[in-house]
Amino acid sequence: MIMVDPPAWPGHGRLWSHLASDESFEELHEFAVALGLPARGFDGDHYDLPEKDYQRAVDAGAVPMRSRDLVARLIAAGLRRRKLR
Repeated sequence: MIMVDPPAWPGHGRLWSHLASDESFEELHEFAVALGLPARGFDGDHYDLPEKDYQRAVDAGAVPMRSRDLVARLIAAGLRRRKLR
């Protein structure tokens, strides 16, 4: 399933969502390509999605959910990749 959380993450003068899959990175990349997202938007286990593209992602089939639920599904699927500090 492709998932998207609400645009609530500030950066570069706008708000961002996270677009992720609980099935595979292949599914996620295919969805991102279909939306026209740049590869540079991939951040290890999700795409950073600008607020202006949130509704397009939902209309294309992404399931809206809270950020904590999105992360929980990534962890359960074994697809969560934490950033190194």
